[in-house]
Amino acid sequence: MKYTLHRAFVTLAATATLATAALAGEVTVRTFTGEASVPARPERIAVLDIAAADTLAALGVEIAALPGKVYVDYLDGAAAAATPVGTLFEPDFEALAALGPDLIIAGGRSAPKVEALSRIAPTIDMSIRNDQVLEQAVERLEAYGEITGLTDEAAALRAGFEEKIAATQTALAGKGNALILLTNGPKISAYGAGSRFGWIHRGLGLPEAREGLETQTHGEAVSFEFIAEVNPDWLIVVDRGAAVGAEGAAAAQTLDNELVTGTEAWKNGRVIYLDAARIYVASGGIQATSALLDQLTAAFGS
Repeated sequence: MKYTLHRAFVTLAATATLATAALAGEVTVRTFTGEASVPARPERIAVLDIAAADTLAALGVEIAALPGKVYVDYLDGAAAAATPVGTLFEPDFEALAALGPDLIIAGGRSAPKVEALSRIAPTIDMSIRNDQVLEQAVERLEAYGEITGLTDEAAALRAGFEEKIAATQTALAGKGNALILLTNGPKISAYGAGSRFGWIHRGLGLPEAREGLETQTHGEAVSFEFIAEVNPDWLIVVDRGAAVGAEGAAAAQTLDNELVTGTEAWKNGRVIYLDAARIYVASGGIQATSALLDQLTAAFGS
């Protein structure tokens, strides 16, 4: 394994990083696993979570290392300037050790690698809980502001973000219920208030068209007949294939059949195709979530 082959080099990199942290001082921030002390104002930050990269980029932080693919085009510039360090699921430990980061930020898909990454440099898990996306988007923003010394910038971003939340809540109020669907080629899953997309219901006050849906990661598999039976006022659609660049039928093609087109949502032009990469890959990032709020506000406010 790469980590075993380069154990000595990794140990040296970690020692140097700890020495740097001791000189720079530390700050305590809230993470997915509780409070943690991390180096203050780290010079080299490796990021293995797209939501984290999104928020750090919004703060103007230069990111030293990122996965080779970031999925959201507004981070392409940051990715081009960063050292590629594997994928979200499989970090390149050798490349990380060679870089010698002062801090590694993991989360979501890379969270299972936190323990191994911690042998290279101080590592924090900044995953975002499904039922607290809006709240923890703010928490993470404030934490990154503390870590980087950009607290004023973080406060300004928070104020703008909270204004968008309020505007979206107003736009959605009294507009009926909604069913959130994810398409994956020909397959369809539905997501309720307790799911990864449930912040649209819980955080914004949008009623569910069908309560009690399963909360597993990939949603509850449903049929076209199910959609017709529920007959939602609005359909909110996430195209997984578009989010990750996979081949297969697009969401609009998958849903274009007489059972779905007979729903009130379809007949009234109330089908919203959310920016797939932003909600599927970068949800909880301050830029991605702000853009999704804008999209919902525009759709419901029209």
